[in-house]
Amino acid sequence: MILFPNAKINLGLDIERRRPDGYHDIVTVMYPVGWSDVLELVPGKGEDATLTVTGNAVDCPPEKNLVMKAYRALDAEVNLPPIDIYLHKIIPDGAGLGGGSADAAFTLTGLNELLDLGLEKEYLAEIAGKIGADCSFFVYDRPMLCTGTGTTMTPVELDLSGYTVAIVKPPFSVPTREAYSSVTPAVAARSIPEILSRPVEEWRGLLKNDFELTVGALHPEIHAIREGLYSLGAVYAAMSGSGSAVFGLFKNDILADELERQFPGCATFAGHL
Repeated sequence: MILFPNAKINLGLDIERRRPDGYHDIVTVMYPVGWSDVLELVPGKGEDATLTVTGNAVDCPPEKNLVMKAYRALDAEVNLPPIDIYLHKIIPDGAGLGGGSADAAFTLTGLNELLDLGLEKEYLAEIAGKIGADCSFFVYDRPMLCTGTGTTMTPVELDLSGYTVAIVKPPFSVPTREAYSSVTPAVAARSIPEILSRPVEEWRGLLKNDFELTVGALHPEIHAIREGLYSLGAVYAAMSGSGSAVFGLFKNDILADELERQFPGCATFAGHL
């Protein structure tokens, strides 16, 4: 079985408060995009599950990869047979695009289908939520309003299919811990769903990512990329998640080579939503 775990972008991200457990309550809408890894699941040749990773370098041993954590989490519930897993990494890490979380979630949903386990999405999402904050979203893989620590999700009727998304990942990553360390939580004056109900052309100046101010101060390249996307004709542009990737929404097509010329040294993607 071959699957294509896709990335996501965050349409707005409000950090409302720090919780007693050290985590933060957030509000964001996650939206799936087409930048994808490649994941293959095949019956194991040996007695134990294996993971082989190719493509972009991943700075963690296979046993700590979220894909193997997903396999072990499901195995603890239903006693899986050994599976050989092949992961080709294309989505950049440390980008706020949820690549690792997508890989884990697609591992769960793929095993469910491959082995005909018959598990409901809600059950798989519950398992996914214990692996990582964004993992549950990718079980559903549709626009979702995410609240609490990001794992409380409500479907959102938001259709951006008439737009093209361009994503630019600068040649550095932003650790999530670093992003949270200097942010000041506050409840926003306007809710994200309220802003998203307006035309996309009106989002600029209204729809914000609370991480962008502090992370952008540490890494001014992020603001430069955002403004560069606007100069190419984006109707809305912002950093995704805790960074470092920046996306732009365009009414017209934008070519990959145009992005590469505008942002040399960066990883780039362009595709229809």
